[in-house]
Order: sequence, then structure tokens, then C-alpha cells
Amino acid sequence: MSTLTQEIIPGENKGQGLKKAKKVAKAYAIDLFLWSYLILASWKIVYEKIVIGARYAEFTWNQPLIAIGLGAVVALGLFFTRISIGKAVSGLYESRPEKTVLSEPFTILGYVLLVITFISGIFISQVSITEFLSQSGLHGARRIFTALFNPNFAIIEDALFAAIETIYMAFIATIVALPIAFLLAFFAARNLMNGSKLTMAIYSIVRFFLNVSRSIEPLVWAIIFSVWVGIGPFAGMLALCLHSISSLSKLYSEQIENISNGPIEAMTATGAHPIQVIWFGVVPQIVLPYLSFTIYRWDINVRMATVIGLVGGGGIGTMLMQYQGLAKWNEVGLLVIIIAAIVWIMDYLSSKIREAIK
Repeated sequence: MSTLTQEIIPGENKGQGLKKAKKVAKAYAIDLFLWSYLILASWKIVYEKIVIGARYAEFTWNQPLIAIGLGAVVALGLFFTRISIGKAVSGLYESRPEKTVLSEPFTILGYVLLVITFISGIFISQVSITEFLSQSGLHGARRIFTALFNPNFAIIEDALFAAIETIYMAFIATIVALPIAFLLAFFAARNLMNGSKLTMAIYSIVRFFLNVSRSIEPLVWAIIFSVWVGIGPFAGMLALCLHSISSLSKLYSEQIENISNGPIEAMTATGAHPIQVIWFGVVPQIVLPYLSFTIYRWDINVRMATVIGLVGGGGIGTMLMQYQGLAKWNEVGLLVIIIAAIVWIMDYLSSKIREAIK
């Protein structure tokens, strides 16, 4: 028994040592990134923009490399102190009862990073109160808002037909995406696909394509499909459908990963087929959340359909783009009222339906 214990303990110690080494490497990588970012932001924004007052600061790729080099040195020098955010994130610090987390040195460094990031964002976003309150700017805004609040009801018929087109476009996109997302969700759920290397490979491939398609906004997909099938509601429907498939698949798969394993284990123990396990053990646990997610996605698609119309996706968004381009703000005012009414009604109906199915 003692010999067996001696053989097991070194293996356990080796595993713990490897795990700790990974944590240390991760902590140092975090510190390296944060210090490099802090040095570069302080150099380019605080020093050049605020201290020197340079209007157009020169940028070269040597500057980030210098910041990374300095960040590596600083991160290494302060890694063994309690100012290391990486060690705090990785759980390598021992808690000190006499001090709260908010008073720890690494938290103070976090405050500094937040302040530097805020200052950098102000300058990079070119925020200007002077331009916002300028006489010419206020005059232009007054002219536009005056027109918006005096809508032209002469185009009400065309606007309503375009609004109906928008609603149906979003509805068809959601309906087409629903069964595809339902099937893909099972292949994108880790707890169902971790049985073998083959299933994990399928899981990784499906997740990769879902992440790629979801990372591209529907606005970009609408541009692609407008070139593919021409300008109109069909291009908008395809863009919304593709994005809905990836988004719903992610939501569905995460719901599957959070189900109770008890029914699945019981059915597996009785020798049930994997499809039977999924149909009778998984599906009953996810039906209600699926319905809620689907209704919410339709609500999103209705709102998004008004935006993709700006790039030729059809619906009321295309009308909005046309009148805005011609600076016909009275017509734009009517379209804005109709869009707001659609969004409000859809939000109200979807919330009521979600409450009813709980």
C-alpha cells in the first residue's frame, strides 16, 4: 500500500506543478499585455497629446515594439509583488484578511488603467464639447429636428407597405433559421459531443463556423447578399437568417449545456439510443427556453431589418435611406415614427408572449 502511495504522489505533484506553471505563464502574459498597453497609451495620449499638445502625433510600428519591450521588463520586475494583476486574476495571491480587495495594490493599478483608457478614449473618439455646442451645429440640429417633428403624411401608404415588408422579412428569416439552429445546437453543445475525438472535432468545426458567421454583422451580410441576389427584401432576409442561425445556435447550445444530467444518465444506463436520449432526455428540458429565445430573436430581427435596409436590404430602411439622402427630413420624420411604433409594438408583444410561456 505504501509503495502504491509513493508511486501515485509524485504523479499528483507533477500534475499540480504543471498546472501552477500554466497559471504563472498566464499571469505573466496578462501583466505583459497590461503594462505594454499602459506604457503605449501613456506615451501616445498622455505625453504627446496632453503634455506636448501635438495635434497629429506621428505613429510608427517601432513604438508598440518598444512598449512591449519596456512592458516585459516592468512586468517581470513587479511580478513578485502584489501589484501584479495577472497573479490576482489567476488566483496566485493569498488573501489578506486585514485588507479588502479594493485597497490592494493590483486594484489601484486597475484604477490607473481604467483612467488612462478613459482619457485615451476621449482623445481617440475626438470628443469635442465646443463642436457639439457650436452655433452652426445647433442651427443644423434645430432645422433637422423641426422637420422630424413635422412629418409628411403624404407618403403614409408607401411607408406602411414598406413596414409590412420589414415585419414579414424578419418573420421569414426567423422561421427559416429556427430548424437549422435547432439541429446545429446539438452539435455545438460540449456536454453532448465530448464522447470521442470525432464528436469533439465536429463540435469544434461547428463552433468555428458559428463564431465566424456571428462575428460578421447583418449589415455586412446584407451588403454581400445585395451583390449576390440583388437589392431588395430577399437580400435582407438572407442576411438576417444567417445571423439568426448562428446566434440562436449559440443560445440553444448553451441552454443544452446547462440541462440536468440526471435524466440523461438514467436513460443511458437503461441502454437507450443516443437519439432517444436527446429526444426524451434533452428536448423536454429546453423547449420553453427555446421558445423564449426564438421570440426574442424575432424581436431583434424586426429592429435589425430597419437597419439593413440602409444598404439595400429592402423594407422601410431602404425608404429611410432614400429620403435621408435627399435631405427630405419631413418624410424621414414620418418613417422614424413608424419604425418606433413597430419596435414598441413588437417589444410589447414579445414580452407578453414570453411571460405566457414561462
